[in-house]
Amino acid sequence: MPAVGRTYWLTEPCRIRREDNSVRVERQDGSPVRIPITDIRDLVVFDHVDVNTSALSLLSRSGVTLHVLDHYGNHAGHFSPAESMASAAVVRRQVEITADEEQRLAIGRSLVLASAQNLRWSLDTDLLDPALDSLNAALPGCGSSEAIMGEEGNFRRTAWAVLDQRLPPWLRLNGRTRRPPTNAGNAFISYLNSIVYARVLTALRSTPLHPAIGFLHADTDRRRNTLALDLAEPFKPLFAERLLRRTAHQKHLKQNDFETDVGRASLSKDGRKKIAALVREELATTVYHRSLKRKVSYEELIHLEALKIVRLCLEGQPYKPFRPWW
Repeated sequence: MPAVGRTYWLTEPCRIRREDNSVRVERQDGSPVRIPITDIRDLVVFDHVDVNTSALSLLSRSGVTLHVLDHYGNHAGHFSPAESMASAAVVRRQVEITADEEQRLAIGRSLVLASAQNLRWSLDTDLLDPALDSLNAALPGCGSSEAIMGEEGNFRRTAWAVLDQRLPPWLRLNGRTRRPPTNAGNAFISYLNSIVYARVLTALRSTPLHPAIGFLHADTDRRRNTLALDLAEPFKPLFAERLLRRTAHQKHLKQNDFETDVGRASLSKDGRKKIAALVREELATTVYHRSLKRKVSYEELIHLEALKIVRLCLEGQPYKPFRPWW
């Protein structure tokens, strides 16, 4: 990813303070860590954080976003720099494209189809082929975002049932639940989906796009950064379902990595550390990019996806959602 700096994952309760031109992270059971502001791209907070205005001012002036995940892995919110990279010319064109119903729905359909194909790829099974064929046949007849997302929901329910067949009983989804997740499997998916959303949002903020002007979620979720929600869709299977399947196969996660109660589940302290380490490793994974003729990381793939929307706005290049080619 071309943006300077790295992502820092704060998995324990901490205080964030400014120390000259550095961020000082103070943990309860460890010595303070001092990070030069130039080394920070963004911060992802998994637990309670105490941050003062001096530190926020430094983050804002340096273009650093702070993402906060709540106890159940939902993206609770973020602190963004006061100044964004958004360009009036690009945003005007972004608005024109999203206002064109035919074009907006076409992009929405392509996002849902790519997400479903990526989910089929991540589970590596032909059991989903009939559901994928049904989705492919139904999407052209969908005349609204709600209808498109309804078809997506039907496919995902089938896919999650197939995924459950490959998971131990304690890690099965048994249907997708959120706010709060009701079991360990759903808690895992919630955390990973929120992390993907945060990565997309950070990528968008390094472009001239406005993250709140999207295609698929535009009519159904107007209060959030809908473009970030849209572009996160094709990447969720790469991180969430694929890693859940892999960690189950490798027995990387244990039941005590989750805190479960009646009707709710979240990651434990050790579980958060495991997930943060797992995601860091995945984001750094590289693949050879055939067009760029060089290796790119999964993190950079997310940034490249945002640039596709920039090219759609500036050059009219048709947008093709991310599909794994390896």
